[in-house]
Amino acid sequence: MDDYSDAFAALRARLAEANTYLKIPELRARQPQLEAEMSRPDLWDDADAARQVQTELSSVNDDLALFDRLTSSIDDAEVLAELAAEEGDESLGEEISTTIASAEAELDALELRSLFIGEFDERDAVCQVKSGEGGTDAQDWAEMLLRMYERWAKNRGLDYELVSANDGTEAGISQAEFMVKGRHAYGLLHGEHGVHRLVRISPFNNEGKRQTAFASVQVAPFFEAMADEVDIDEKDLRIDTYRSSGAGGQHVNVTDSAVRITHLPTGVVTSCQNERSQHQNKDRAMQMLAAKLLDLERKKRAEEIAAITGEQSNVGFGSQIRSYVLQPYQMVKDLRTEHETGNVDSVLGGALDPFMESYLRWNRAEGESAS
Repeated sequence: MDDYSDAFAALRARLAEANTYLKIPELRARQPQLEAEMSRPDLWDDADAARQVQTELSSVNDDLALFDRLTSSIDDAEVLAELAAEEGDESLGEEISTTIASAEAELDALELRSLFIGEFDERDAVCQVKSGEGGTDAQDWAEMLLRMYERWAKNRGLDYELVSANDGTEAGISQAEFMVKGRHAYGLLHGEHGVHRLVRISPFNNEGKRQTAFASVQVAPFFEAMADEVDIDEKDLRIDTYRSSGAGGQHVNVTDSAVRITHLPTGVVTSCQNERSQHQNKDRAMQMLAAKLLDLERKKRAEEIAAITGEQSNVGFGSQIRSYVLQPYQMVKDLRTEHETGNVDSVLGGALDPFMESYLRWNRAEGESAS
């Protein structure tokens, strides 16, 4: 009969760590408080506050249910192993091994949550993709990136919403804004902020030469309600309306309902074209502007060099965070974490989780070494 004692000891140790980084005792104390809040008859008088309570309760319930299920599964498997050892029953070995492997896999996924150390990591994300150096190839590359993030979000079960898109001159897009909604959307996506470089044989070059193209990705945490600490003076705004173009709502190319807002002091621009009316488009664009300005202020307070919003200083050579090479060989490599893969098609198809996890580990290590 196999000895599973070391495997169970390792699982117990990892479960104890999860108890700490998930803050299980705090969650157990918080759960009845949130349930009492949800039962208040006047809760939905303030819809924003109600949604916050509902979201927090859902997160607390998910974490507690997962932790309790893992605990119960390990307990049951350990009892089964003890009985099998006492009776010398080797027929239970496969079931025990399967349960251990399943628990290890769940703990692997659970431990990713310990890497979310940012203040806004649990929030939704508002993102922008913008073409850089490389002409038509760069605009095509921007559209490829947009499609990559859409596939990633949908594969992960997150909500993806294209807010606005401006067509390129010949192909692709010059820029687009989108939102990803779901738990840890910003925590997962914020490592994608930066310049992305593509190397390939250009489909737009008649001589079939290799072309390098660049596009920037900008990410900020999204707040459904305008943050109190963001003071937006209407006099600082230029608001333009225009006819929608590209992928949008049912009124695209029908009415001048699309709205673009420019914050003149910072140069931050947001736009929305997929809501039903100009008023709704303006409200959403203002929400996105607030998110970007809040993140800009947070970066300044932290005295960080790179701001999440506004113009990139150089969307071109020497500024990229990740390279995607299609020719003369195939490789995607993150230049910060050194994580790489030769399966470019998979990455462009949305398989970004390994890159995001490696960034989160690298980011935490960088924070620990700095402190």
